[in-house]
Amino acid sequence: MFPSSIDKEELKKLPLQAFPGTIHVIDSVAGMQKYMPVLKQEKVLGFDTETRPSFRKGRVNKISLVQFATPFHAFLFRLTALNLPDELVELFEDDSIIKVGAALHDDLIDLRRIRDFKAGGFLDLQKYVEAFGIENKGVAKLAGIILGFRISKNQQLSNWDVDKLSDAQKEYAATDAWVCLKIYLELQNYQLK
Repeated sequence: MFPSSIDKEELKKLPLQAFPGTIHVIDSVAGMQKYMPVLKQEKVLGFDTETRPSFRKGRVNKISLVQFATPFHAFLFRLTALNLPDELVELFEDDSIIKVGAALHDDLIDLRRIRDFKAGGFLDLQKYVEAFGIENKGVAKLAGIILGFRISKNQQLSNWDVDKLSDAQKEYAATDAWVCLKIYLELQNYQLK
């Protein structure tokens, strides 16, 4: 069984890990047409979103980036360039593809502010880990508890609306979606033992 929690000091001692695969940034219709068929072939995808932080009380910015990850590829969709196209909405509604993320409730509300859709196939790790007796539910702590490594959160509050994402931003965004997938797959393997 997994420990129910991990403290900050224990987490700091773990090795740092980042997404090891290829990162694809999609900000055009051509990119959508190239990569959506690849995503639709998957049974399970890691999922996350990024939003430019707001430092004013009561102000909420639109989601800037939607990320999907497979074990070896991450797909970063720039909503600042694409808005919320039909192809993404179809993927969000597809029950046959599991989209694994953490704290999905807020992500889905924010995405529906851009365009309404009926979410299908989403699995929230924060609820899923309860069956394993895990109390710490943040992605960084879940990575430590379940995968035995830590992930960097340094880019979390960066500007996701910039014209060109930095390499550090791309790695951070890819890692967030990938680690959700990796946690889910590890828990699935654990259940099969």
